[in-house]
Amino acid sequence: MNTVLPTSSHPLRIGTRGSALALAQAHETRDRLMAAHDLPEDAFRIVVIKTTGDRIIDRPLKEIGGKGLFTREIEDALLDGAIDIAVHSMKDMPVLQPDGLVIDCYLPREDVRDAFVSRRFGSIAEMPAGARIGSSSLRRRAQVKLIRPDLEVVEFRGNVQTRLRKLDEGVADATFLAMAGLSRLGMPEVAAGAIEPGDMLPAIAQGAIGIERRADDTVAAALVAAISDLATALRVDAERALLAGLDGSCDTPIAGLAELGEGGTLRLRGEILLPDGSVSVAGERRGMAADGRAMGADLADELLRRAPPEFFELTGISPHRGSPPVE
Repeated sequence: MNTVLPTSSHPLRIGTRGSALALAQAHETRDRLMAAHDLPEDAFRIVVIKTTGDRIIDRPLKEIGGKGLFTREIEDALLDGAIDIAVHSMKDMPVLQPDGLVIDCYLPREDVRDAFVSRRFGSIAEMPAGARIGSSSLRRRAQVKLIRPDLEVVEFRGNVQTRLRKLDEGVADATFLAMAGLSRLGMPEVAAGAIEPGDMLPAIAQGAIGIERRADDTVAAALVAAISDLATALRVDAERALLAGLDGSCDTPIAGLAELGEGGTLRLRGEILLPDGSVSVAGERRGMAADGRAMGADLADELLRRAPPEFFELTGISPHRGSPPVE
């Protein structure tokens, strides 16, 4: 069946947040669709949707509702038919999508590493005791407290430009950003250095862009299928199965990374931490990439079995939760 292509009079509407990074990701999606289907720019329209997470930047995410605050209004617009597809940073996405929506297209993944950003220091190791490092990420905060308990960790939210301004104002001596975001913004030089996954395991699906659509929209499905990257899908599926098995939320410091090897193999690493960084439980699985979801669920079970009682008390996760079915 021939794909129905968008036109200037009936453009494909691409929903996105309004930050510079979100717009860069939406433009990359549009440009890939243009190239894949030999279409002009006016066959697409980028629709900016302001989310609750963008409007409220003076409080930690866990106090105002978690990751869904960056996606709820966009998904409502998708369900209402105001947009045709939505572009998301997958590390911001809850494990479950609303009924009627699916994510089955991923763009090629960017650099997964965290970026250390400072006007004064070249690395975490160079920071003196008592120096302040800013982050709103529970994962990053816990990891910093684990490796440098002598540093002061302060709340630090906002887009890239806001965080850089806060550094200049002395709110903190250093912060973290994602290398992927800096690369997509054409600002890799902002990083004083990239932090290797062996030193700080990144967030689940960091560096991956996902395209969400209505499950019954066969036109959008055919259009985005042409730009979907299988390697990224295999990695993200394994990582998000780990997240689902851990019942991950913004109240839980969780890290994870899947990497493809030779012969269709996959290595999956995972880590859970107490929010104060006093305990870290880590593990890994190796197997075939096609079994990535099962590996993620199995690794989640292991981490929960090994977690201390206080982990469940502080995060609210049930120690007897068990993993969700793997499809």
